[in-house]
Amino acid sequence: MATYTVDWPSRLIRARAFLGQNRLFVLGAAILLLVIAAAVFAPWIAHFEPAKIVMSERLSPPSAEHFMGTDRFGRDIFSRVLHGARISLLVGLCVVLLSLVLGIPVGLLAGYFGGRSDLILMRIADIFLAFPPLLLPIAITAALGPGLWNAVIALGVTGFPGIARIMRGAVLRVREELYIGAARTMGLGQLRVLVRHVLPNSLTPVIVAASSDFGYAILAGASLSFIGLGAQAPAIEWGLMAADSRVDFLDHWWTALIPGLAIFLTVLALNLVGDGLRDILDPKQGRPE
Repeated sequence: MATYTVDWPSRLIRARAFLGQNRLFVLGAAILLLVIAAAVFAPWIAHFEPAKIVMSERLSPPSAEHFMGTDRFGRDIFSRVLHGARISLLVGLCVVLLSLVLGIPVGLLAGYFGGRSDLILMRIADIFLAFPPLLLPIAITAALGPGLWNAVIALGVTGFPGIARIMRGAVLRVREELYIGAARTMGLGQLRVLVRHVLPNSLTPVIVAASSDFGYAILAGASLSFIGLGAQAPAIEWGLMAADSRVDFLDHWWTALIPGLAIFLTVLALNLVGDGLRDILDPKQGRPE
């Protein structure tokens, strides 16, 4: 009986070549892994209770005891940044998943069937896209009421049109491929063709877009928290931390800089990972002819 042997040396050579050509992707992935590790191991890394108020240590600058200083209530900012990563990453993940759940079926049906279905579904998407990116989520969250999950719903609902349009464009290309025509000729039903052939071969640009939308979702979620419509105290979230520092940041720079830097690095890492995924999954799209 023949056995299959993995050629590890050649695989390592190819992996090394890929990493050498995609250094920004490696950098983004490394930062993202650090943020995820910080969120997962926050209770063990943090030396202080993130919600513990110690007024005697309020607005202490960065020091050996408080690595990133303290806020106006004497709470350790380093501990709060670590725990805040949990909610910020959760917001981004839930928003992207909701956008995918809504956008993929809409784009799939519009692109494959075309005609009136395409017209109706895409005009609905255009209505959402006609609003400024953050205005509609603000309006929906204000109508539903301030809160973390209401903000997630608002961002997810308003984010699906972009996914739907990308999915539709991919489906329009895939449905003209020869193997799709062959599947129809063989008598496969429409649902089976959609699920088994069209959907899997149309997901590449959607995956790339979702990785970039992840960063935007974190930024938008922090923005809603900053204006009082997202996460509410006593929750620990980066945007809410930045909002709490508005009174103090002119004289105590670390109160606003640290959570802002956490948002910046995480969004930057996700964008770098998204660009790297585009080069991996669809090299022609990311490089000039």
